Amino acid sequence: MPASRLPARDPRTVARDIPGVLDILFPRLTGGLVNALNSKMFAFTDVQAIPAEAIEASSLQNAMLFEISMARAESELRGGDAASWDECLKVASSRQRRHFDARIPEKLEPSDISVADHAARNLVAMLDSVRAQRPSAILERAPLIPGLGWVASGNGDFALGSTLIEVKHTGRNFGAGDFRQVLMYWLLQYARTVENDGQVWSDVLLLNPRRNAALLVNYDNLLRAASASSNRVELVELLRSAVGQDFDRR
Repeated sequence: MPASRLPARDPRTVARDIPGVLDILFPRLTGGLVNALNSKMFAFTDVQAIPAEAIEASSLQNAMLFEISMARAESELRGGDAASWDECLKVASSRQRRHFDARIPEKLEPSDISVADHAARNLVAMLDSVRAQRPSAILERAPLIPGLGWVASGNGDFALGSTLIEVKHTGRNFGAGDFRQVLMYWLLQYARTVENDGQVWSDVLLLNPRRNAALLVNYDNLLRAASASSNRVELVELLRSAVGQDFDRR
């Protein structure tokens, strides 16, 4: 099927569900590299990991549970009164309906709210700590990820100055799929800057409020370690050949 006729997929989906596209660009993103990167994880003071038994007490799917926590954290970061839990459930349900296997609850139980509130408070505390170290930078919610070919445009979680911030609520270390995702985001942004001479992210900060784990990675170092070529233009051309030539102009 020609690239122009392929159904558009957002960058997050491509990185998660079609890893072969990025395996061509990043053949060295193997278990050894992933373990080496994770060895540099750190934790935040005054942030407590969420106990496994608390998560197990909720009947919600983890994806839904932590989507609710994201909605709550986002409302707190905007300032003023935090959104009600009913409002957070509405936002999370709208986002999760994009996934065919999502189960949408009618209401939240106290055990659900307890975990979602803990995760939201952890994320806000993490972001506040990062912002305190860079007081002149503005925290951006849902930074645009440009599209290219049959990869549709999408959005990341946050950005602070030249640092992309991605949030992962998993019970494990950061995995190859997480690194593929943020590498895809960088490549799509860089491909667009070739056209408009814009700025690209220099670093990516992965945050896991569930486990109180974080990892700051320099993009240049990650690109050199994971790719077959350290030449940015060559990587963009490889991406173009895999997904088509035209930008999603949204």
